[in-house]
Amino acid sequence: MKKITITTEFSVYESKEQLPSEIKELMEMAIEIRKKAYAPYSKFRVGAAILLDNGKIVLGSNQENAAYPSGLCAERVAIFQAGAIYPDAKILKLAISATADEKPVTSPIPPCGSCRQSIAEYEFKQNTPIEIFFMGESGEIYKSDSLTNLLPLVFDKNYL
Repeated sequence: MKKITITTEFSVYESKEQLPSEIKELMEMAIEIRKKAYAPYSKFRVGAAILLDNGKIVLGSNQENAAYPSGLCAERVAIFQAGAIYPDAKILKLAISATADEKPVTSPIPPCGSCRQSIAEYEFKQNTPIEIFFMGESGEIYKSDSLTNLLPLVFDKNYL
């Protein structure tokens, strides 16, 4: 038997004001779109904003459904929309912000497992990393240079 060690590295910004201006604007869009989330069950609202290599920005918010798990997370709403509307564009950056109706969310909220797998699919498809910035409603913002930081042992098409 042997052991392996997997490490990940994130950049941490203390607040939105520390973000580069382009990313701050993208995060502001994620914050704004999260207000349009349909979250009557979880009362947890997430917004995602994607910057594409063609300069377009695609937004998504979580959309719940009483028939769990039929809803979709904000990240997948945005990614699938980008793939449908701009199938040849590369995703450069993804900004995510989350809040809860019933308590403050001050810790960075990363994508869930299903969203990580979906982001991975697009990183493999485009053969370039996607920078991911994520936060709660306030506080620190974490930046991952690639999805592989969040999902180091990723399942991809090479296994099929």
